[in-house]
Amino acid sequence: MAQVHHRTELYSIKSCYFCGTACKELLFLWQIYIRIDALQLMNALKKLNKYFLKYKWLMIAGGFFVIISVIFKLFPALLIRNSFDTIAQVIDNYKEGSVQNSEVRWQLVRYGLYIIASAILQGVFMYFMRQTIVVMSRHIEYDLKNVVFHQYQRLTQRFFKKNNTGDLMNRISSDVGKVRMYVGPAIMYTLNTGFTIILVITIMISVSPKLTLLTLIPLPFLALLVYKVANLINKRSLKVQEQLSSLSTFAQESFSGTRVIKSYHKWPWFSKNFKEQALEYRAVNEELFRVNATFQPLMILMVGLSTLITIFVGGQLYFAGEVSAGNITEFIYYVNLLTWPIASIGWVTSLVQSAAASMERLDEFLNEEPDFESGAHKPNTFVGRVEFKNVSFTYPNSGIQALDRVSFILEPGQSIGILGKTGSGKSTIASLIVRHYDPSSGEIIIDGVDLKQWHLPTLRYFLGWVPQEAFLFSDTIANNIAFGMPSTDIKEVIDASVAAGVHENIDEFPEKYETKVGERGITLSGGQKQRISIARAIIKSPKLMVFDDCLSAVDTETEELILSNIKNVTTSISTLIIAHRISSVKHCEQIICLENGSIIEHGTHQELENASGHYSELIALQLDGKVA
Repeated sequence: MAQVHHRTELYSIKSCYFCGTACKELLFLWQIYIRIDALQLMNALKKLNKYFLKYKWLMIAGGFFVIISVIFKLFPALLIRNSFDTIAQVIDNYKEGSVQNSEVRWQLVRYGLYIIASAILQGVFMYFMRQTIVVMSRHIEYDLKNVVFHQYQRLTQRFFKKNNTGDLMNRISSDVGKVRMYVGPAIMYTLNTGFTIILVITIMISVSPKLTLLTLIPLPFLALLVYKVANLINKRSLKVQEQLSSLSTFAQESFSGTRVIKSYHKWPWFSKNFKEQALEYRAVNEELFRVNATFQPLMILMVGLSTLITIFVGGQLYFAGEVSAGNITEFIYYVNLLTWPIASIGWVTSLVQSAAASMERLDEFLNEEPDFESGAHKPNTFVGRVEFKNVSFTYPNSGIQALDRVSFILEPGQSIGILGKTGSGKSTIASLIVRHYDPSSGEIIIDGVDLKQWHLPTLRYFLGWVPQEAFLFSDTIANNIAFGMPSTDIKEVIDASVAAGVHENIDEFPEKYETKVGERGITLSGGQKQRISIARAIIKSPKLMVFDDCLSAVDTETEELILSNIKNVTTSISTLIIAHRISSVKHCEQIICLENGSIIEHGTHQELENASGHYSELIALQLDGKVA
């Protein structure tokens, strides 16, 4: 038999332990396994120790209030015992013919008042307990969310392209929430459970060791049951959350893309798929409810068994003269008192495991380092001279080379237009100037200083950037235009919108500049969003403007108006315009044509037009009306 035990795997060691077989080697291995598991949990959670130290006084005060509340929780048991013993004595005196009703009545009234007073005091100190430990957990949750959010702000574009938005949101909300459950409720119930079990069992043993042992037999099974059920609930809750996330994502995409869906008459397909996902969500919820529905009756059964044992065994001991009638009622009270503390052992264990797993997930992001750090160069003035020196760049996630030894100079107050097909590297130049990435090789020099040495907030203060995909916040038009400004007035907002050619559109709205644009500006057209994005950049009065193909959604006439306005407000500003259309860049002092990440042509509009190269071909296609 021993040989069979020694050949079992770790998962079978549990069976060996519980069956009681004398197998010291396996027990030793199992102890090591348990210690390793505990160490893994502690290693994941030890990073929270600095927060416990920060709020140590709340923690200490909370522990004190826990002890006091437990003490007052025990008083009713002693008072109930004395009350029943008094009643038993009255019955005995009645049989003997000597009864003092008035004295007994007042004695029982006093006991009742003491019980009410102890219950009130217990409630008061429980309130203080929650106001310290739970409040501490909320402070830690606040700090941790700020740490995670600050880390998100530090990280660069590569990180956000590698991780999806849903996962980022889950870590800052769901995972931080599970950690809070550990630093708050788990610790609170651990302290409460520990003190309650120690004090109650000590009192019970002092009264009757035999009755104590028999009464407590079902309670360890209750703790094990809660532990198993809590784990099962946790797993099924995760499935519910995952399915809810999928259902929410599907619904959000359906609402966001409603125009496309209706245009292609795909509502029947989307309705069918939504119904399937909703049915799946109902199914996983039913699995969770079945576990919850089973748990409560089983818990009541275990408590009922303990109560029956107390009454049966206690009755025998009472007739044997070993305990009093009050002791039996006292033990019934203790059994009910121990029910939740014993049950909470499994629940708290599950909370600790969930918190450790969530902390490990948070650590994955908290340990992530940005691809680059901000420099220290913080000039008071900005000239606006930009130089690319043999700049090459390969995207880290895809491995695609976007630029290959690109060199050009943008002089202060001048404008450069960059043309090229989709995928030629135009937008990559804009991303490198605003330092979303660092070049793989070569240098970008701004005002004689390597871009890597610039203090990023300072650089971006002097910079106006209009991205290819206009992003608007779910706010008013005025607040979206004034987004980059610490403070502004409506006149500045209107002037910027006039320069961007969007004022007339805004003026037609019933609420004008106070119009809410909806999520990502969904209530506006593509051209309106682009022009509001341009106004957002213009209002900053930057020293360097970067327009990344931001006029693609407007017609040629509107484009001419906007470019004329931009030229008027950027006469002394260095400007880089990225576009597909000749009309967007023909006014620039320099024009660069890109192909496969390399410069194939570079010169003025007139020079390139006369060169009979790629640029002149685009002129023939676009300006002659063959391509809109």
